[in-house]
Amino acid sequence: MNRGKKRILFRSVVTFFILLAALAGAFLFFQIQKKLAETKEKPEDLFFQYIDYLKKEDYASIYEMLSEQSQLNISQEDFTARYKNIYGGLEASDITAEVTGEDLVDKKSTLSFQMRFKTIAGDMEFRNKAEFQREDKKGYRLVWSDNLIFPELGRTDKVRITTDKAVRGSILDRNGQVLAGKGTASAVGLVPGKMSEDPSTDLTTLSQLLGISEEGIKKKLSAKWVKEDSFVPLKTLKKVSDANLNGQNPSEENVKNKAFQDQLLQIPGVLIADTPVRYYPLGEAASHLVGYVQNVTAEDMKEHAGEDYLTDSVIGRSGAEALYEKELKGTNGRTASIVMADGTVRKILAAKSRIDGKDMTLTIDSNLQSVIYQNLAEDKSGTVAMNPYTGEVLALVSTPSFDNNDFILGMSQEKWSALNEDERKPMFNRFRQKFAPGSSFKSITAVVGLESGAINPAEDYGGGALSWRKDESWGNYYVTTLHDSSPVNLENAFIYSNNIYFAKAALKIGSKEFMSGLDRLGFGQQIPFEIALAKSQYSNGKGIESEVQLADSGYGQGQMLVNPVHLAALYTMFSNDGNVIKPYLQYKENPTPEIWIANASSPENARLIEEDLKKVVQTEHGTGRAINRSDISLAGKTGTAEIKASKGDTTGTELGWFAVFTTDPDVQKPVLLISMVEDVKNRGGSGYVVRKQKEVLSSYIPQP
Repeated sequence: MNRGKKRILFRSVVTFFILLAALAGAFLFFQIQKKLAETKEKPEDLFFQYIDYLKKEDYASIYEMLSEQSQLNISQEDFTARYKNIYGGLEASDITAEVTGEDLVDKKSTLSFQMRFKTIAGDMEFRNKAEFQREDKKGYRLVWSDNLIFPELGRTDKVRITTDKAVRGSILDRNGQVLAGKGTASAVGLVPGKMSEDPSTDLTTLSQLLGISEEGIKKKLSAKWVKEDSFVPLKTLKKVSDANLNGQNPSEENVKNKAFQDQLLQIPGVLIADTPVRYYPLGEAASHLVGYVQNVTAEDMKEHAGEDYLTDSVIGRSGAEALYEKELKGTNGRTASIVMADGTVRKILAAKSRIDGKDMTLTIDSNLQSVIYQNLAEDKSGTVAMNPYTGEVLALVSTPSFDNNDFILGMSQEKWSALNEDERKPMFNRFRQKFAPGSSFKSITAVVGLESGAINPAEDYGGGALSWRKDESWGNYYVTTLHDSSPVNLENAFIYSNNIYFAKAALKIGSKEFMSGLDRLGFGQQIPFEIALAKSQYSNGKGIESEVQLADSGYGQGQMLVNPVHLAALYTMFSNDGNVIKPYLQYKENPTPEIWIANASSPENARLIEEDLKKVVQTEHGTGRAINRSDISLAGKTGTAEIKASKGDTTGTELGWFAVFTTDPDVQKPVLLISMVEDVKNRGGSGYVVRKQKEVLSSYIPQP
């Protein structure tokens, strides 16, 4: 065969195979297209695609599924808005659906289905139908109308969510007295229809009186909801107490408040109406303990998403209000309804009843709380009162204080700045902090020493001097004490509060054993209490690193810092055979003590120290003698801690401490009180605190 014929034959073969491949490709292409068409045309698959888009909130993709006529009936913008308003307003989640049947007629498929999802008004479940129309080029398409969302939903109907706001629970003391609850304040506002024809001058005056900008007032008056007879609230003030005004000695604050409100009422259009508010009856006496609420912010809404807060909700910011926020806030009730254009409810889709917040009862005794505050209001102090046998915390007071009601009424920037710039730090919560305990810590040193065997209570450490150093290695540093005694044993060391004795005792114990004993007593640990408290410490660093630091630590100086609640808990061991009782704040009907640290001391050593602490109060030379009473048995320990920049500093201040407790378990009101007062130098040191505690006890347990 010549070359030309071969070339023709080759071309023919190649062409044949090309045509064959093309035919095969075309066949495969049409088969794939047929499969795709079959898939597109299957209504059940399209329905579940619709459900998937609902879950993803992809309403634009749902719109692309609609039949041509459906898209002519509603624009994509209106369609998307409709779904967003309904599903978004319901906060629909966990959407599931099940096809229960199919009815095929010509080019139309009608699917029966059951749908379920969760909403803010509760779970919803309903049966419905979805219609699919076969269109020649596109296959089956979804025929949409409003009743696909809900069977009863008409074109002009809306889905409305109504909220029944939960009432915040109250905070009560052990006797049922309100610490935080419902109160009434005065809302100052404007009624537009009663304002002057030219109110510019009035608005300027009102702005100056209320401390609100004129622009802010105008903005509130221009809100869409405001009508001529609307009351537009501007600011909340304390309610004028008529009872106080009509009494013999009306308070200066109430008189000023009445005069101020009378001045406001002279402005045309101003109205003052009662409004419910959160109220704190004890005010400054319990502000650090009870705390306060404020309106939620955008940040709060983001942080607590899904926790049922509304834009006008309040949230606990501090103290018990924040501590028990979940219990106090409650759960809002909601009803989801289909509402017709005229406002008539067509159908209730779901409803969830409100659950009001729980009332929280604390172990606090309001009377004791107030008495402590009144006696220490002008001092910088922190006080804890406990029942030493049960662990119930009866009072927690920090002074100076602030009025938590001011946060409810809306605090001016001027007042807020004054609080924060006050050198006395009224916002500083002292019962949560840690301080140098001074001699009030000697009881704890004694526990560690007796338990380790390093201290023999009868041993005489020798006296005759008011200053002492171990040897020349201490240089010019001496431990000093105010009173000497003979013999210098444990009992007299307590009575006379002898620093030298406890410095020597600490050295006998040794730093390793001393630190180990304190670790066992909760130092460096979070105290098991509802309110977070500063951890007590015996060192700023890794431990007690020198003899001088160890000696100073023995009498509560050095780098020793103790939280008042922690110290109070440790003092309970003397009333409970050496077991440390856990402090608690939430009231129990039948209080039973819970042991925090078992066998912190042997029963014998606990009783020995308690007897010595009794003598601190009962004997003539005891540093706590001023509080002694004949009707009840008391034990206690004073403490004065020096706060100075260096060991040679003579310009530092002093902290005064006093721990005192009733020793008879059958006394009607068992109590343990520990107070720390700052700046007692030249005011009597710890003796100043003893006198204050005497007044507190006289009120709490009156003498017969």
